[in-house]
Amino acid sequence: MTDQAISGRIFDVQRFSLHDGPGIRTVVFLKGCPLHCAWCANPESQHAAPEIAWFASRCTGCGRCAQACPQGAIVMDAGLSRNDRRLCEACGACAAVCLRGARRLMGRDVSVDEVMAEVRRDAPFYRRSGGGVTFSGGEPFVQPAFLLECLRRSRRWGYHTAVETCGQARWEDMARAAEHTDLVLYDLKQLDPARHEELTGVGNELILENLGRLLETGVAVKVRVPVIPGANDDAESLAGLAGFVAQHAGIRGIELLPYHPLGLHKYEALDLPWREFDKPDAASLEAMADKVSELAGGVECLVCRGLA
Repeated sequence: MTDQAISGRIFDVQRFSLHDGPGIRTVVFLKGCPLHCAWCANPESQHAAPEIAWFASRCTGCGRCAQACPQGAIVMDAGLSRNDRRLCEACGACAAVCLRGARRLMGRDVSVDEVMAEVRRDAPFYRRSGGGVTFSGGEPFVQPAFLLECLRRSRRWGYHTAVETCGQARWEDMARAAEHTDLVLYDLKQLDPARHEELTGVGNELILENLGRLLETGVAVKVRVPVIPGANDDAESLAGLAGFVAQHAGIRGIELLPYHPLGLHKYEALDLPWREFDKPDAASLEAMADKVSELAGGVECLVCRGLA
């Protein structure tokens, strides 16, 4: 199958990103994830299928969406539109006619050509800043063939390539992608397997195994740690993380990603339950970074402030 014939499903493309690899970058977010982290800032990324999000604060009650819905999944109630998700097929007809952006289709199918056309728009900025393209999610390895072709095309055009992954993937897919990847941003949530499963829905055995094998390929790897108060910011969790890094030569650095509640409105829009955590303060984050670096044998540990 040619790269033109392979399609994938994305839910966003973010331009001018400064926090997902070196330089100015375009980040392509692929839909679908095997983890269901309790703190996920992008709940629309988790399910592989398209979804309709309804942002009530933007709804004017005009009724255009109800008229457009071919399944009769939208009813008007007290001047606002309401969803019956049992009937909704996420066709996007309602979002197409919504003038205020109250309804959005989360997830669209695109070809490799279409993705690369968006990526190519910012090529001058990549060259000047040492940037490139980052494939994130969700989990990009949920769509391995699409990811691989996008990486190959990016490399062919001379772009720096990065992949952000949770590591819960088939090793064969990761190994093939590593051949076309300049940097892997590898998420580690929690080193304790039982606690990891409690917080994300899966254990971490495969994740840790894949990280070890990835380091053996020689590809550049940075570990990213979401700092979630009450979930993985205790001394034992941090010591476990730092100890793991110290035992694995080749990790180029550690980035701490502070929890933020900016995605909570999307849970409401998707009719999903959410769990809110406290936001870590700046002083404790800096102390945490220093301690992790010390315990990791001097591996650089930085706080990613753009996500704080």
